[in-house]
Amino acid sequence: MSTYVVAFSPEALEQLAEIVDYIAGKAAPDIADRYASAIISHCEGLQNFPHGRGTRRDDIRPGLRTTNYKGRTVIAFDVDDAAGTVSIIGIFYGGRDYETSLKSDF
Repeated sequence: MSTYVVAFSPEALEQLAEIVDYIAGKAAPDIADRYASAIISHCEGLQNFPHGRGTRRDDIRPGLRTTNYKGRTVIAFDVDDAAGTVSIIGIFYGGRDYETSLKSDF
């Protein structure tokens, strides 16, 4: 079984920091940190069988896949078989319009 390296884009890391700030403001910093850690672990789990995970979203951009974490966070990623990488392109919380954002980034 071949595993992939999971890499987070700067935008995805910024979005994750925004999620932490939001949750920390609404709940507590420790809750926000646990949620962010769980999202990171979920993303890192894509290192195994990434093509079998998520939903293909070629309608947004070629090769894009999306999955979610706990129904509140959409994780957008693509897989580069030649490089052996899974790139986390975006992490969108709470119903954000990820489709428009990802279309405009392409």
